[in-house]
Amino acid sequence: MKSVDMESFVRHFYEIPGHVILLHKDEYLFHEGDEAKYFYIVRSGQIFITKYASSGRVLSLRLAARGSIIGELPLFDDNPVYIFNAIAQSTAEVYAIEFPVLQDYLTKKPHLAIDLLRIISAHMRKQHSKFRDLILYGKRGAFYSTLIRLANSYGKQEEDGVLISVPLTNQELANYSGTARESLNRMLSELRKEGVLEYRGHLLLIKDLDYLKQAIQCENCGKEICNIE
Repeated sequence: MKSVDMESFVRHFYEIPGHVILLHKDEYLFHEGDEAKYFYIVRSGQIFITKYASSGRVLSLRLAARGSIIGELPLFDDNPVYIFNAIAQSTAEVYAIEFPVLQDYLTKKPHLAIDLLRIISAHMRKQHSKFRDLILYGKRGAFYSTLIRLANSYGKQEEDGVLISVPLTNQELANYSGTARESLNRMLSELRKEGVLEYRGHLLLIKDLDYLKQAIQCENCGKEICNIE
């Protein structure tokens, strides 16, 4: 499925009455366990979707950007609660639609229900591919996969590589890989020594994307699936 199709599906939901919420960097849109009241569309900025373990470990699942939907999973639950956390990575705006209003429109306009199924199906394919990389290739594979996905979502082609246009801390990269920051630091150091990565200020430059793809036997499944959103 082409990404432009996904964007057109999401645009249809602006037909539904809602309101805009402005978030500042590091502000929570919702916490895991909160009562779920709204379906959200990201209008600008980026929002981390994370899961906290009882050990205190954080697993980042997505970096939702403009045109992404979030908070949709509890939609038809009897007692809906959010199962993840949503935190603004930068100043962001989201369009919020109350669940009862959305449910009413989905009932009256079946094409919206079909669009939502297509969007959720695409999300499931993305998550399955992330888990595949983690299970088959461990923490290193998860980290390399994260870098490839970031390149597909936020990469800008430069003369000497692909520049990731979103600044991310080592801890945030570790959260995507399901690993400790110390382990992430070692892998970063190794890649820099190999000439695969370098820093441009606070941004990462991937100088050898093929090295990462070969290491995890990348299936080149397309940017519409292999992305961080």
